[in-house]
Amino acid sequence: MDSIQKKHRKGCDRIMQKIYFAGGCFWGVEEYFSRIPGVCDTECGYANGAVENPTYEEVCSDTTGFAETVCILYNPDIVALRILVRQFFKIIDPVSINRQGNDRGSQYRTGIYYISDEDLGPIQSVMFEIQKDYSQPLAVELEPLRNFYPAEDYHQNYLQNHPHGYCHIDFSSLKDLIVRPDGRTGIKQDRAELQKQLTREQYDVTQNASTERPFSGPYWNHHEPGLYVDIVTGEPLFTSAHKFDSGCGWPSFTKPVMSCAVTELPDSSHGMHRVEVRSREGDSHLGHVFEDGPAGTGGLRYCINSAALRFIPRSRMEEEGYGAYLDLAI
Repeated sequence: MDSIQKKHRKGCDRIMQKIYFAGGCFWGVEEYFSRIPGVCDTECGYANGAVENPTYEEVCSDTTGFAETVCILYNPDIVALRILVRQFFKIIDPVSINRQGNDRGSQYRTGIYYISDEDLGPIQSVMFEIQKDYSQPLAVELEPLRNFYPAEDYHQNYLQNHPHGYCHIDFSSLKDLIVRPDGRTGIKQDRAELQKQLTREQYDVTQNASTERPFSGPYWNHHEPGLYVDIVTGEPLFTSAHKFDSGCGWPSFTKPVMSCAVTELPDSSHGMHRVEVRSREGDSHLGHVFEDGPAGTGGLRYCINSAALRFIPRSRMEEEGYGAYLDLAI
């Protein structure tokens, strides 16, 4: 199996976050995620069961309620949670109940277990998109992590220690990932496909860093409560609660929905010195941020192209998988 070299671990000296994935036999799941840039460490274990300190044999008896699970320690500055969740769904059968590959039993059920309520929004929004591809309901549990016990030592890094060991995972979807020049992990975009999905202006703005004419977009004077997401990926970016009328002719916001929702890069194009704003997951060009916003809210003005956004009214956020952001969209 061709692997991505683990040079990305040098970026793991910052504040890390954890997410827990149950995807059948944990040997392959652990190896898969260990190859993703931005993932700093992995650990096989048993999650959300009913006894203390279970052994592998006890878990395999299908009586403890535990799921074979991998703890993912990752740097959110390098890889977004939504990307990890998307990749997780590429290596499981999300509608299969208590079965992945050749493995059967409740310990092989699929699940995503989180420890921070802030993770719920990104996870739910991806699951909503995935559900559209299936007529059956997803069988993937989405629950808070109740408990997690590390598996025995011989399970840790099993496929690194036994390269020809059993593995039900297809690693080919790792090719969907790229490492951008700034070191962030992203998902490759098929430009030909994007040209079919987007209008010419949406494509030029998001992919070629063009700028729409002022006062021409649908959102510059738009005040309905709701959420603004990336037109390409659907990742949440801004909310109506942080939108204000700057008079510039483009949608203006005092801040993103979350600090990690966007990336900011130096931009010296057109003979100017500005700070470009791009979406974290899709790397779409969104606009620029300036220091002439309202002083009472931090003094920033995120000047964003309407063409880079899709608006979801507050009344539809729940049904479209963005219910976790309702309190932020007033």
